[in-house]
Amino acid sequence: MSLGLKRGTVQLEPHNKQWEEVAVQTIEKLKAILGEDAIDIQHIGSTVIPAIKAKPIIDIAVGADDFNQVLLHNEQLQQEGIVYRGSDVEHQLLYVMGDMENDTRTHHIHVVKWNGTEWKNYIYFRNYLNSNENAALQYQQLKEELERKYADDRIAYTKGKQDMIDNILNCK
Repeated sequence: MSLGLKRGTVQLEPHNKQWEEVAVQTIEKLKAILGEDAIDIQHIGSTVIPAIKAKPIIDIAVGADDFNQVLLHNEQLQQEGIVYRGSDVEHQLLYVMGDMENDTRTHHIHVVKWNGTEWKNYIYFRNYLNSNENAALQYQQLKEELERKYADDRIAYTKGKQDMIDNILNCK
């Protein structure tokens, strides 16, 4: 199974059932470390949508009430290979996993306010694409076009998806 990409790059791969197994193992590890400081932990992102291709990076949302409580676990998370990267997106903490020496990422772990806007958006978007195959395939088509244009510019790739994501979220 292929898992991970060099930071900043984009490469889509066909869905791989093992991604779910890896996500479940990571979620269990997070639950063991964070305990009650994580209200819910969910596999999100394209790797959880069987109908489409995805970057081979597992995205996980951790719903928490108090970011400061989560941050208290940073040392233990680091010992398990879960590295705190800061808060580059408003209202979120980002953790990553992978081969840091080779700048490769296998997981993005997004800590957000449980039941807040970001949490609801992650869950709604995942559920919407999993229950609407036509929309999922349109999303894949857009991702493939963006991959061709921006294989070495993940920021441009991500920005290119935003209008479609916003359109889907506005249907809530």
